[in-house]
Amino acid sequence: MHFTTKIAVLLREDLLTWQRLNVTAFLVSGIAALNPDLVGEPYVDADDTTYLPMFGQPVLVFEGGKEVLTSAHGKAVARGMALSVFTSDLFATGNDADNRAAVRAVGRDQLDLVGIAVHGPKNAVDKVLKGARMHP
Repeated sequence: MHFTTKIAVLLREDLLTWQRLNVTAFLVSGIAALNPDLVGEPYVDADDTTYLPMFGQPVLVFEGGKEVLTSAHGKAVARGMALSVFTSDLFATGNDADNRAAVRAVGRDQLDLVGIAVHGPKNAVDKVLKGARMHP
């Protein structure tokens, strides 16, 4: 199947495995919340057990250094693309209100980003992610 858009997550390369998984889960929830049309129908197994729907297209995960993340964030903001962010401060919070307060307390150019997620036209997402590499 050919998709005209791309869902991508960019993670800072120095994260621990549990952090990579946690950050990815949080970031893609923002993409799903803003774009419910990207979510498919519920899944049902042969025994008629119903499961939650998921994205109807792949989520590509990339990694890069702090500079790559900062650059990608700046490009996405400059292009007016909706994106989700996860900063290092969020590892010390325990709820949504504290997460939002931690991001709100820091200027855009001073955010200590550990991950971002973006969805948009394939070519725009590719330009935002220039310099990043696919996560192994």
